[in-house]
Amino acid sequence: MAFIFDVMPTGVAIKGSEQRFPVRRIYCVGRNYLEHIHEMKEGDERDRPFFFQKPTDAIVAQGAVVPYPPFTDDFQFEAELVIAIGAQAKNVLVGQALDAVYGYAAGVDLTRRDRQRESFREGKPWEVGKSFDHSAVVGVISPAAEHGHALKGAITLELNGEQRQHGRLEQMIWNPAEIIAQLSQQYVLHPGDLIMTGTPAGVGPLAPGDRVQVFIDGLGPLQFSIGPEE
Repeated sequence: MAFIFDVMPTGVAIKGSEQRFPVRRIYCVGRNYLEHIHEMKEGDERDRPFFFQKPTDAIVAQGAVVPYPPFTDDFQFEAELVIAIGAQAKNVLVGQALDAVYGYAAGVDLTRRDRQRESFREGKPWEVGKSFDHSAVVGVISPAAEHGHALKGAITLELNGEQRQHGRLEQMIWNPAEIIAQLSQQYVLHPGDLIMTGTPAGVGPLAPGDRVQVFIDGLGPLQFSIGPEE
């Protein structure tokens, strides 16, 4: 089959491999750490998880320079664990959900916070605040078959060498298995899907020249920087 345009597929690096993880969809979990819900003053910890998506070509790789986005005066970071799906999952039970996992990576959900807050107040979708170009930074994927499942441990974000976010994966309201089970009721998950699992408290603004590092116990570190607006 011939196509009228050549579109570059999106992929993420895999630890210890020259092959890349092909990205099909990017799902994101909203408000999955209690302290972050409190700092944002939005929602209730008793709410069921809700999901939104980012476009596949929003992926930014380890070590990249992210251009400061247009249409915002409040560009913020959110450190997150990323789940990489390696098998189809539809209506799976929590006890079998991790069978669908290929691996895990550190990630950052970049957010136009002012646009997100406007959307929240007006009852509109979050896409303008969440689903823009270069908004999904994903580090190197560690395969679960070799490194195990990332269910416990610290998650930390440093901005210009200073700690800004620190939490533990165990503090998730909905853990990875529960997230996959819930999401698989709404969509059929396929190999190549990524799930960003929510952020701990401490989110804050970014500016051109900033350097960001994310550390999650058992996974490779993630590093990137912020450049000027394109």
